[in-house]
Amino acid sequence: MASIRNISILLFLVLGIANAKGNTNQQAKQPIQTFRPYNLAHRGACGEIPEETTHAYLRAIEIGADFIEADILASKDGQLVCFHDVTLDDTTDINNHTEFSDRKRTYEVERVNVTGYFLVDFTLEELKSLKVKQRYSFRDQQYNGKYSIITFEEYITIALNADRTVGIYPEIKNPVHVNEHVKWSNGKTFEDIFVETLLKYGYKGTYLSESWLKQPIFIQCFGPASLIYLSNKTDSPKIFLIDDVSVRTQDTNQSYAEITSDSYLSYISQYVVGIGPWKDTVVPPINNYLTPPTDLVERAHALNLEVHPYTFRNENKYLPFDFHQDPYQEFDYWINQIGVDGLFTDFTGSFYLYQEHTSVPGKTHHPIL
Repeated sequence: MASIRNISILLFLVLGIANAKGNTNQQAKQPIQTFRPYNLAHRGACGEIPEETTHAYLRAIEIGADFIEADILASKDGQLVCFHDVTLDDTTDINNHTEFSDRKRTYEVERVNVTGYFLVDFTLEELKSLKVKQRYSFRDQQYNGKYSIITFEEYITIALNADRTVGIYPEIKNPVHVNEHVKWSNGKTFEDIFVETLLKYGYKGTYLSESWLKQPIFIQCFGPASLIYLSNKTDSPKIFLIDDVSVRTQDTNQSYAEITSDSYLSYISQYVVGIGPWKDTVVPPINNYLTPPTDLVERAHALNLEVHPYTFRNENKYLPFDFHQDPYQEFDYWINQIGVDGLFTDFTGSFYLYQEHTSVPGKTHHPIL
């Protein structure tokens, strides 16, 4: 297993050979596997290294990711960056930067008032001056303060320059909020800039097409209006994210019952190739025990939609008692009983090892560990 020092060397090489046209040697690389459910590295290897950082993505690639996932937001000056929260408070050292002490604001986000240091109020240069930290106190803290926020283009470069074909899985994060606070020239929107960036790096093509297999991508969003808008801008496959049953959509205010109805799934299937549901909406837990699964996966599959649930985490506090504190048992349940087509996980290496131990003989993904 490579050390962080070796990852740092790889990072130097990756950034040294990056260019605006991406990697031109994609055809010579080992292709992405499509014979088993996808290993989707949630914000990189964020179970080990602070999320959405270069090192988290490189680590995820090293330990078996098929796709590296990222949340995309925009800075005050319109630059796209990889960051999950609309505020900087929880995963950066913003509170140590007294020069920004007057930036705290209260904005309405998804119908709730939120107070904090909002990413949309900082330029890219200012964001780059911050350091990222681990979100959860029970995870490894040794990397806090070592890494910076990265741009969408830097994230793309990491995938394109991997030594095998690695897909990207970017999320258009909180598009209503971003479009309200960030303005681009010529009336362009967050979605426009997002697609322009993907096309700049050669991402195009329908799911499993030749172009897609060369540079695999899924575009994800909780906002159905944004996904429909994007369908007129790019033919890259899109995934409709579904939150907890109590949460309404970001940009249409539809209820969970509405967006998971047969009629709506049939409608949205004209624009997306799959759904990404919060796993508790598929198999609701009560007192940390699983209840019978809903029929959401079955109904999605009847419409030929992929199902990529989120988020799978190894820690005991996230594992239902049914799995006896064993993440392998959880993987096995979701793959073989629920029948999903991919998993978003904070622990890419664990899911990779499970896949390797249970795969059809002779169909090894790629050498590792």
